[in-house]
Amino acid sequence: MKNEENKGSSIGSRIRSAREEMGYSQLDLAKKLDFESATAISLIESGERNITINNLEKIAGILHRSVNYFLGKPEKDNVTVEYALRADKHLSPDAKKAILQFIELAKNNKNGK
Repeated sequence: MKNEENKGSSIGSRIRSAREEMGYSQLDLAKKLDFESATAISLIESGERNITINNLEKIAGILHRSVNYFLGKPEKDNVTVEYALRADKHLSPDAKKAILQFIELAKNNKNGK
């Protein structure tokens, strides 16, 4: 049981860290998750409340991190950009196309083209 508590606390501290890096308050994140208040975020971050995998996936998308980051596992170098594009449901098709074109441009520039 103690191991499960430590795991929840570790996930919570990683959520707090990623949230702060993005400049979001607990209330900001709660609103993005359609929670009624910031209390749930506070409890999750402190390890006092378990998080569902569904909410962890949503948080990963909002904070542009992989689920692996929150689980304390290594992230792949390119997962942040790819995951962010998949997770952001509010991008228009034109915006997605522009981002993909920019990525291709960056790849070509990297290869000296």
